[in-house]
Amino acid sequence: MKGFITIANFTYQSEYVVLKLLLQREEIPFVFLNEIASSILPITIQGKGGIRLQVHKKDEKQVLKIINDLSSDASLEIV
Repeated sequence: MKGFITIANFTYQSEYVVLKLLLQREEIPFVFLNEIASSILPITIQGKGGIRLQVHKKDEKQVLKIINDLSSDASLEIV
């Protein structure tokens, strides 16, 4: 995928489920490399860099902001 770069690595699918939904909501093109293989052979994927989030270079800042906001306590709201 021309112009796509890796900006995050994950070990388990559960670590990025919410992030995936946020990227879809913002209509940001992305791909998680090794996502399917990790559910079949999780040990071998860890040796290959884990599950890698790739986005286009032009979306890098926006995605990094989403990741930072997601990991910040300030983004959590009690309803």
